Amino acid sequence: MGQTPRALQPSLSERHFFGAELRRLREQANLSQARLGAMIRFSADLVRRVETADRFPSQEFVEACDKALATDGALMRLLPLLEQTRNSERVPAAASPTSHAGSISLSPTSSAETPGLADMVKRVPFQPGVLDRAALDWLNAPAGPRLPITRQPNSPDQVSEEDLFSAETALAMFRQLDHTHGAGRVHDQVQRYVESELNRLLANTPASEAIGQQLNTLAAGFFELCGYQAVDTGAHGLAQRRYLRALQLTQSADDRLYGSYLLAVNVGHLALHCGHPEASLRMALTAVRGSEIQATPAVTAALHAVVARAHARLGRESDCLTHLDIADGQLNRSNTEDEPVWIRYFTPAYLADEIAHCFHDLGRPQQTQRHLGDALATLSPTHVRRLAIDTALLASSLAAAGRIDEACFTAREAVDHAAKTASHRCLQRIVEVQADLEPYRCEPEVREFGEYVRHQLPLATL
Repeated sequence: MGQTPRALQPSLSERHFFGAELRRLREQANLSQARLGAMIRFSADLVRRVETADRFPSQEFVEACDKALATDGALMRLLPLLEQTRNSERVPAAASPTSHAGSISLSPTSSAETPGLADMVKRVPFQPGVLDRAALDWLNAPAGPRLPITRQPNSPDQVSEEDLFSAETALAMFRQLDHTHGAGRVHDQVQRYVESELNRLLANTPASEAIGQQLNTLAAGFFELCGYQAVDTGAHGLAQRRYLRALQLTQSADDRLYGSYLLAVNVGHLALHCGHPEASLRMALTAVRGSEIQATPAVTAALHAVVARAHARLGRESDCLTHLDIADGQLNRSNTEDEPVWIRYFTPAYLADEIAHCFHDLGRPQQTQRHLGDALATLSPTHVRRLAIDTALLASSLAAAGRIDEACFTAREAVDHAAKTASHRCLQRIVEVQADLEPYRCEPEVREFGEYVRHQLPLATL
């Protein structure tokens, strides 16, 4: 009998991510390590060691794998990330007793290493007062890229399409890791990439105006992710700064559609999260008005969903339902192929999630449960953070309906999901479930659930 392949942990480092991708593509092609090795003229042992992150692959190895597996260059686009890791590991560093050779930890930096830094970052306050000026500047911004591009033909530092392709691959990888593991295990790695590779690209001259605009849009995507991760680590003021930086970059790229999304979905949701529904409503309505000509159906649906969320938080049920109807109608008109890539995640399941949150804020648990069922039914198992948050919301809704046994059972599932992440938002949602169950604290099921939280997720213990 053959040995069971060693389980891979793609979130540990770029090298581990590459190895996991190589194994996935090889198995998808129904090839053994030995067969792939023969096809690319490398040993089966080298294939095994690359897959398990014991060896860095050479460029020749990666090129040969891309050709043999017909990946259209997918593995080669990961090579710049591997080279950065290889170069960083050549720099002498003090050994840690818990470090593993060849890996970059995605765990948050400990307070012992940077005393007070994490707390200082988290204390940066969310400032709703600055949002109106930012929204007005965006609304009144003239059309066209902000800065002219001075071309330097044949410059070795020019930003090329290949550079953009590599950065897009990195962003896609970081987003997937963030969905699966939460920001606590990924944000340091994203920040390092932004500070090194992305800032290098932004400092160089694009090969054409089109590449310059694409670069600014891509950079906005990185800062959007950084902002989202800041929310997920509880640093709301930092998230605000990251989102507004992303908004500025969309203006430099003349990408008004993406700007409207950032203003409503990112900034608007952040304002809701921080308890400022009026500011959220202003941001979302400004985004709607500023993108009416360009907005696609899915983007329009996402914007109106935030408007509905703000109205629900303010207790305005009629206004909320009006905008939910608009969102639903627009999404039904959407053709995925005609939508920007960054909005294609906004499916009926995601809209169901937004609707469920609206009904939860309106105090209507039955409708909340029905729409959460729709949201959870098609949610990818890799989106662990979303599974944790939505399952916890379902538990809260069941508690509001007085179905305590079901609420506790569902809440345990939410804890199990949350325990797999390093997400402040997940912890916060588990705390809220416990608060919703507090009126029933004398019930044995509730006491047992409290013990379960203390054992499985002690940071969320009330």
